[in-house]
Amino acid sequence: MVSVVCLPEGGYMAYTKQKLNKEQPVKNQVSSQSFQGMPNTEITNAVLAADEEAQYDESAKRLLGQKIILAHILVKTVDEFHGMKPEDVVLLIEGEPHISTVPIDPGLINQVTENNGSRIKGFNTEDIEKNEGMVRFDIVFYVRMKDGISQIIINVEAQKDEPDEYDILNRAIFYVCRLISSQKGRDFEHSNYNDIRRVYSIWVCMNMEENSLCHIHLTKDDLIERHDWKGNLDLLNIVMIGLAKKLPEHDEMYELHRLLGALFSQVLTPEERLELLDKEYNIPIKDNIRKDVNVMCNLSQGIKEAGIAEGRAEGKTEVVLNMHNNGFTLEQIEVATGMNVEKIQTIIEENS
Repeated sequence: MVSVVCLPEGGYMAYTKQKLNKEQPVKNQVSSQSFQGMPNTEITNAVLAADEEAQYDESAKRLLGQKIILAHILVKTVDEFHGMKPEDVVLLIEGEPHISTVPIDPGLINQVTENNGSRIKGFNTEDIEKNEGMVRFDIVFYVRMKDGISQIIINVEAQKDEPDEYDILNRAIFYVCRLISSQKGRDFEHSNYNDIRRVYSIWVCMNMEENSLCHIHLTKDDLIERHDWKGNLDLLNIVMIGLAKKLPEHDEMYELHRLLGALFSQVLTPEERLELLDKEYNIPIKDNIRKDVNVMCNLSQGIKEAGIAEGRAEGKTEVVLNMHNNGFTLEQIEVATGMNVEKIQTIIEENS
């Protein structure tokens, strides 16, 4: 049975504002009450939309971080799991995936804990408040291979589109290299490089022109003679999944694209999304999945109604200057616009 969300008078925006009061607060949330009496509705809308987008992103990551969803991704992207049932792959995922908790910065990925007198090094999921503002992996986890012994490390990143400010492959390469180098002291000691785990960094990019799937990995070219150098060329793997705006038909080639496209669709209703997951993919609809689907659907509509034209540099510059002139801090402007502090400071300096 699929639940129906009854919206209050005022539509999606009214529903969204009710959710903001009921849901757990988002970091750096700026209350709409801070803007009472201010004539500049552009600033108000910008901050509200930024807060809604933050909640949307968190709901998207939680949905993507569901083990059964991750299992569907692994079956289609990692050769070891090709042909397996997603339900069987779920059993190979170790523990709970780390969602937006592990920092990417050098020296911060790992932490050392004490256990019965032994020092154990693992992913750093502590001190989230202390390290607030740092870039973190969207999702990272270990999964065992079919032999039940070997492990690989999986990172999954969600992108609402292909960014303009940098080349996305460069970022993916950085991420996968960080996941390799951070294994020293955690997965292998000293010079035991043969113990390095394989790493997959899987990027889900929405709002693309067409559906695509690409595996990027190391290759060997013999330029002079041929020598069989020992080592594993399959340690570094990047998978790029492009999701078109239009949902594809359900066939084997686009099975994964249809699943992910339905999860992040801004056209399907919550009921249609949940029904597709249930009937076509036999995914049990648990309360947490139902909740995040509803939140994403309603927030996406709320963001549209806020009238924020994402990516218009000229409009964002005006928002930055207006907020600065009204006494907002750099951190508040960062939350509202999505720009980093350095860029905000540059805009202020160039227009002062």
